[in-house]
Amino acid sequence: MPRLPKKRSAFWNKDRFTCALLASLLGTYLDLYFVGKGMYQFPHRLLPEIFSIHILFTLIGLPLLTMIFLYGLSLANGWGRAGLILFVSLLMPIMEKSAERLGLFVHSEKWLHLYSFFGYLLFFTIISVVYLGLKNRSG
Repeated sequence: MPRLPKKRSAFWNKDRFTCALLASLLGTYLDLYFVGKGMYQFPHRLLPEIFSIHILFTLIGLPLLTMIFLYGLSLANGWGRAGLILFVSLLMPIMEKSAERLGLFVHSEKWLHLYSFFGYLLFFTIISVVYLGLKNRSG
């Protein structure tokens, strides 16, 4: 009996993985920058004597969330993609405030959550452009 070709996962592919890696790198450097500037901090994190940022979030959480975001992006058309980017960008300041209430995240008094909205809007736009470029290149 002939072997059936392996079915590729609809969620996991090399373009999404590449963008998840990019998101992890960008997130790590942005966290290092903003923590270094004193704009926010992570009071509960893995190996606090080594890492000033929440390394589990930047290495596992952010890439996983990015993969989920990109999966949704791949199912949407142009306006749907723009709406998804806008929706996720609006959701992130809400999630940050929830993390603050749980004691996972602390912003300085200078921080405005509007910064988070525009930062994530730019972040997810960049990730989306890279993803769609990779997707178009690979066919």
